[in-house]
Amino acid sequence: MTDFSAEHRRLIDAVAERPGAQIAEAAVAYDHDGRPMEGYRAHDAAVAGPKPAVIIVHDWTGLREYPKARAQMLARLGYYAFAADLYGTGRRFEDHQSAAAEAGKYYGDLALMRARVRAAYDVVANDPAVDASRIVVIGYCFGGSAALEFARTGAPLAGTVAFHARLVAHEPADVAAITGAVLICTGGADPVVPDEAVAAFQDELRTRPDLDWQVITYSGAEHGFTLPGGAYHPAADARSWRELTAFLDEVF
Repeated sequence: MTDFSAEHRRLIDAVAERPGAQIAEAAVAYDHDGRPMEGYRAHDAAVAGPKPAVIIVHDWTGLREYPKARAQMLARLGYYAFAADLYGTGRRFEDHQSAAAEAGKYYGDLALMRARVRAAYDVVANDPAVDASRIVVIGYCFGGSAALEFARTGAPLAGTVAFHARLVAHEPADVAAITGAVLICTGGADPVVPDEAVAAFQDELRTRPDLDWQVITYSGAEHGFTLPGGAYHPAADARSWRELTAFLDEVF
């Protein structure tokens, strides 16, 4: 079992482990165009049969402890959870300057960002423990943006969820191919995603009258409101987690 820090263990333990649960975890090696990647899988081995799956895309620091903690939480709910690796094996960043530089490579090349999520999706969809007809992609900050970009590819998703993501509106609109529902949880005091960016993104979603989407804004919540640290907003984190679990109940 991963030796989670106290702050991440508190997140995990907020979700009760079901009686008889057998949470199995493993590092998963895969690749994208020859670049080695290392994801993280967690699921309840006591739950028989193929499971609905949730792919979790990390924030701009890479696949560190936080997305793995979220995977553990989702595994306790009975889902197959896979924390994707968009940067490549060993590319993890402690300081914001390095993380911003790395994330910027993908914001500047959205095709690459989408392809890296696709590589993780293919790993999950081909796992016999997964019901490939029931896959949701979620992400935090950079990962939320990546999840939304992947949804634009037309991948057969049950849904897409973004937490405090940079909302990148496309001109012309590029939402025609999205499958499944969309949930966006954003902070009402987020300087990275001001009201104008939220409005522009919503306007793009409105070009698809048939698309099922929600944008939920949390008062007082800044950028990264679910991440342990300075901007952490307990109420917004708890509320957005409840929105996520309700969303998964609905789309699965």
